[in-house]
Amino acid sequence: MAKCAICDKSVTHGNKLSITRSHISKRNTRTWKPNLRSVKIMENGETKRIYVCAKCLRNGKVKRA
Repeated sequence: MAKCAICDKSVTHGNKLSITRSHISKRNTRTWKPNLRSVKIMENGETKRIYVCAKCLRNGKVKRA
């Protein structure tokens, strides 16, 4: 399962409604996946590859190697 190593953001589930929304009983399930990036980081003097979401990467929560 896809998950951010920093903030534990993962796949969420919900309903996709029809375009007209007139018949609210017509629903389809869908999933929203996080925007994950594979990043090399320095941890304890060695490089490590982890998956980080784009929001954590943009906010500077991870220092790249």
